[in-house]
Amino acid sequence: MNGLINRAIQCFLRDGWGNAAWLDAARAAGVAPRGFEPMLDYPPAVTERLLMAASDRLGRDRDDLLEDLGTYLVSHPSRAAVRRLLRFGGTDFREFLQSLEDLPARARLALPDLALPVMRVEPMGEDAFRLIIGDGFDGAGAVALGLLRAMADDYGALVVLEVGATLPDGRAVLTIRLLDAAHSEGRAFSLGAL
Repeated sequence: MNGLINRAIQCFLRDGWGNAAWLDAARAAGVAPRGFEPMLDYPPAVTERLLMAASDRLGRDRDDLLEDLGTYLVSHPSRAAVRRLLRFGGTDFREFLQSLEDLPARARLALPDLALPVMRVEPMGEDAFRLIIGDGFDGAGAVALGLLRAMADDYGALVVLEVGATLPDGRAVLTIRLLDAAHSEGRAFSLGAL
């Protein structure tokens, strides 16, 4: 698993529950207290042990924790760069959804070693979509659910999101219904501002 993803989990635990929670989960998972180097690769088993330890210690379901991680990646002030990368996908939520297939390539422009899973967006009518996430880890759908919820809020869109059954080949499936693209004002964003 990419160190950048493991580092995001580390920061999520520290920012959300404090350094003691991070250290407790790291110790239980057999991870050094200093955590992860973002540009190194780690075996997927390390990530899984960390997620299970955090889930056990925080008394949270693993998928709920991963959904919160997805929200954190967009909404926490320390993750402004992730939000910015995602907002370059379009001026409204519909354009953002349609740009998700390009996200792995856009992310590699900034971080060549980051391997995001392949994403495919399928229209299911004018305001309904199916997002298929492949080559990810177990829980990619939960992370995407939290991320999409936060991005809908960011754009001011009212959406209904649902994680479907995992496909036999391990790909996650989400359905997205866009009820109102301009439900609220949304957060300010300018493509030209840093």
